[in-house]
Amino acid sequence: MRVLFDQGTPVPLRNALSHHVVETAYERRWQILSNGELLEAAEAAEFELLVTTDQNLRYQQNLSSREIAVLVLRTTGWRRIQQHKSSPGGRPRA
Repeated sequence: MRVLFDQGTPVPLRNALSHHVVETAYERRWQILSNGELLEAAEAAEFELLVTTDQNLRYQQNLSSREIAVLVLRTTGWRRIQQHKSSPGGRPRA
């Protein structure tokens, strides 16, 4: 799967997705694009998933007509994300 990290997405998450091709908006020099432009560019480049921390994206963009899936993280805190990355169902491990 081709995955694009938006600005603010913790880069260490890339290691948890080692079975996928992960690039960042910064690496592609897309950090200056607005949300709509970023989604269009990502779809044109055949990314399948956009990972972002922009909680307002769903209110700013009509995502129902998009080809790309969007995952919105609730936090940019790597420690908090790391607690959930390996657990089934997204629940913290005991």
